[in-house]
Amino acid sequence: MFNRIILIGRLTREPELRYTPSGTPVAKFTLAVDRRAGRQGEREADFIDIVTWQKTAEVCANYLGKGRLVAVEGRLQIRSYEDNQGIRRKAAEVVAETVKFLDRAKEAQQQGGGGFGSEDDFASEISFVDDDTPF
Repeated sequence: MFNRIILIGRLTREPELRYTPSGTPVAKFTLAVDRRAGRQGEREADFIDIVTWQKTAEVCANYLGKGRLVAVEGRLQIRSYEDNQGIRRKAAEVVAETVKFLDRAKEAQQQGGGGFGSEDDFASEISFVDDDTPF
């Protein structure tokens, strides 16, 4: 079995840092990830919930903000919960194992959080290992 997701996108809001009852840090944020849609290649965004744990959660909460460009590597998790009306719901989220900052805070502010750079901008900053190839 193989469950691995790699995303590049911009935060839509500040990370929300909380602690479990046992004191483990957990941070949540939403990532806007561009994709092509339709025959004309129009661009749309998917909004994907990201969850980070422990030291990664604290670092994200301290250094990331709305508009920051990041690469997230992790796994897809589907969880069930009961809403306020007692209805059973499901939520999909990515549990991040690695979060790489792809811009500097000043660059994110100058860009206003919009638009992605070229693929060349990312190439020097991201290096993913293909050791886990399933075939």
